[in-house]
Amino acid sequence: MEVGFDNEKYLRIQSEHIKQRIAQFGNKLYLEFGGKLFDDYHASRVLPGFQPDSKLRMLMQLSDDAEIVIVISAVDIEKNKIRSDLGITYDADVLRLRDEFISRGFMVGSVVITHYNGQQSAIAFSKRLERLNIRTYFHYTIDGYPTNVTLIDSEEGFGKNDYVETTRPLIVVTAPGPGSGKMAVCLSQLYHDNKRGVRAGYAKFETFPIWNLPLKHPVNVAYEAATADLNDVNMIDPFHLEAYGATAVNYNRDIEIFPVLNAIFEGIYGENPYKSPTDMGVNMAGNCITDDAQCCAASKQEIIRRYYSSLCKLADGKADESEVNKIALLMKQTKISTDDRAVTIAAKERYEKTGEQSAAIELKDGTIITAGASSLLGTSAALILNATKHLAGIDHSTKLIAEHIIVPIQYMKISFLHGKNPRLHSDEVLVALALLSIEDDNCRKALEQLPNLSGCQVHSTVMLSETDRKIFKKLGIELTTEPIRKKPA
Repeated sequence: MEVGFDNEKYLRIQSEHIKQRIAQFGNKLYLEFGGKLFDDYHASRVLPGFQPDSKLRMLMQLSDDAEIVIVISAVDIEKNKIRSDLGITYDADVLRLRDEFISRGFMVGSVVITHYNGQQSAIAFSKRLERLNIRTYFHYTIDGYPTNVTLIDSEEGFGKNDYVETTRPLIVVTAPGPGSGKMAVCLSQLYHDNKRGVRAGYAKFETFPIWNLPLKHPVNVAYEAATADLNDVNMIDPFHLEAYGATAVNYNRDIEIFPVLNAIFEGIYGENPYKSPTDMGVNMAGNCITDDAQCCAASKQEIIRRYYSSLCKLADGKADESEVNKIALLMKQTKISTDDRAVTIAAKERYEKTGEQSAAIELKDGTIITAGASSLLGTSAALILNATKHLAGIDHSTKLIAEHIIVPIQYMKISFLHGKNPRLHSDEVLVALALLSIEDDNCRKALEQLPNLSGCQVHSTVMLSETDRKIFKKLGIELTTEPIRKKPA
């Protein structure tokens, strides 16, 4: 995929814009940071050229003025919600985020547990944080939120929440994932600061939807696909249209909460400095797109990947049909289908010819290579070997790992580890390849090609094992699979 986004421009103008917003509010700003600060692979997939750590690098330019507050919902703690891209629970990710921030020189002030209603798991987590000397605060469930403005903006609403002690002018409020209650934390802080005579402001940093792209632009549609489980809906901002006579894109939750923010600002300042939810934002990503066609093409591929992901979650009982149906509708609106993913067609064609589970990989130059399972290797392992041989210029008929080396590994798996599948997984093949590379030039050449698999596309005709999925993820490969379980070996 060609570059379609100017990352350096983004770093420059985004940090400048945030500094201007801090100054607007008397040098204290609560900045709700939506999306992922670390490893924002969704943004890098739909905006080719956007680096996964771009937002972090931008924020590091403001680190002397910034204090981090991490938010987690008690509801997510209770149900052990998993961050799908990392495979860890949200509470584990709170600690990971804290360590990541501190290692980069940021001050992490505290953790706020939101939507609290006496959940024992939330209490246990708070005690764990306390043992780690991490300041912890509770924010409570408010009946009728976000529509009951009178209750919210009162001592029985925000007034019941713990006040989060902060010391720096820029308070970055972030979370492991969406729906954690970041905005409510910011608004609650404005309420409490006002009671204490502290002048403060609020702004929102949310990469998607991009406000100055059309409503049905593929980049914005890809965001809807990514949040299908939350049922987020992109909308024309009606407040912005009324105030300025211009269209801007926002999403339902921000539009729904705007009357609350409006009432709170009017209570604090006598008027709201923002005329619309879009005004609250500081996102400059739309101004850094350099090739719209590339971003459109990348976003369409992301929508298809999200569709396959939702199908597999449905097969695993981790999603319902409404999520799948929503993304299917988005695909129809964008006029794309699974046939627009080249590796999908290639993998299915091989399956139709052989009758066996198959996989295909599309390399960066557009070359497509396929593989199937054998008595020695699983499909994923065979695909990696085929791809690295091609990239290294090694003849396809060359056996990188001889049968007499594979057989003892299979014997160990079945006889000693009591496995049921003798075929080598991708991780086992890579270990064998690494050992053989010490004396075998072909193995060394193939191993050296692994970095070139990053960004490549793979499709499998069956759902893969967790081991193989993790290997593809570590290699930076974008994987999709049919929602079909693998047949027993």
